Amino acid sequence: MTGEARPSGDPAALRIGLGIALVCLLADQASKLWLIYGTTLRLTYPWPVLPFVDFTVVWNRGISYGLFQQDSDTGRWFLAAFKIAAAIFLTFWLRKSANRPETIGIGLIIGGAIGNAIDRIVHGAVFDFVHFHIGTFSWYVFNIADAAIVFGVIFMVLGQLLPSRAPELP
Repeated sequence: MTGEARPSGDPAALRIGLGIALVCLLADQASKLWLIYGTTLRLTYPWPVLPFVDFTVVWNRGISYGLFQQDSDTGRWFLAAFKIAAAIFLTFWLRKSANRPETIGIGLIIGGAIGNAIDRIVHGAVFDFVHFHIGTFSWYVFNIADAAIVFGVIFMVLGQLLPSRAPELP
């Protein structure tokens, strides 16, 4: 039965996905709160972590990659509401998840979306702090929630491309 669609409303998929979402959300918020309030990063950045990674401070008022910057309260609340609506929609999708990669992916996206929505509601912008760079090449600055969303999409695509090879949920 591996790869066959799970019945609608599968409690195992819901438990696993929401558990992953919770872990992702807690890791994201804990890292942000620690860096903002528990360190001097906001006053003394950048902090070299590795030769190709720094911790820095970027307040992203837009969406991924800094697109669609929103300086108004209307834009801020619209983006926060969009993230929350996406998390709710994905929770319903989670109940119908077909396989483990899809379940993991949806959980990661839910956790990341809620983590960034919390930032937008509390701070008015998303706190990004991880900066990859090699020589003159500089990747965008991101956070744990952003990484979770990217990996979540990868897992969801894998779940769609490899359903016959995906392990069955417990």
